[in-house]
Amino acid sequence: MAGRLTRKTAIVTGAGSGIGRGIALAFAREGANVVLVGRRKAKLEETAQAADGSCLISSADVTQPYQIAEVLEQAAQHFGEIHVLVNNAGLLYPGTAEQITEAQWDETFNVNVRGLWLCSRAVLPYLRKANGGSIINIASVLGINGVRLRAAYAASKGAVVLLTKCMAVDHGVEKIRVNAICPGFVETELTEAVIKNAPDPDAALKQRIAVHPIGRVGQPEDIAGLAVYLASDESSWVTGATLPVDGGYLAV
Repeated sequence: MAGRLTRKTAIVTGAGSGIGRGIALAFAREGANVVLVGRRKAKLEETAQAADGSCLISSADVTQPYQIAEVLEQAAQHFGEIHVLVNNAGLLYPGTAEQITEAQWDETFNVNVRGLWLCSRAVLPYLRKANGGSIINIASVLGINGVRLRAAYAASKGAVVLLTKCMAVDHGVEKIRVNAICPGFVETELTEAVIKNAPDPDAALKQRIAVHPIGRVGQPEDIAGLAVYLASDESSWVTGATLPVDGGYLAV
């Protein structure tokens, strides 16, 4: 029985752990050809093994244009066409605008915004050649609402939300859809570090759970389902959308 993404080729950045890994595994289960992109090859190999080894591994840094070009060329040579890009690679430095260093601010925007833009720009010719496709940006609920100690991260995710909308307007006529998923607090390596570094980790985790009306924090699989929908032809009339998957966080 064919999956929802059969005959589609998808690039997933930050695929070695967390949300990216969850999305990559869900795509593979739905029949997609998946290209795993990230800086840690060992982590990518773990994801590929979990997907029964059917994925193509491409170790790369999304902030380096020549490496992105190599990833896309390799994917096209291996699978023929490219239909989906998931921009998931990202990082987080906690702090107020006063506490964040210039280096942390620059790195945040270099990865979370510039890297996403570079990947999106580079994949456009491939999506045109395939007569359309889907770009899925992993933003955040903090790209919609502000919160304490997230000055750089929230600002970067707000930029992702508006870049998503602008690209959707610019490229809709080409059948290229661009949407953003805005997760709430999801258990990943990134968020694990945030909890671990809190003065009282147990209290910090309880606080995160309390602000999600559904009564728990998220798992990568909670995000993967929406990514599958946005990558599939089922969402052919969905573009420019900012879609929270947040356990009710924004409803509070």
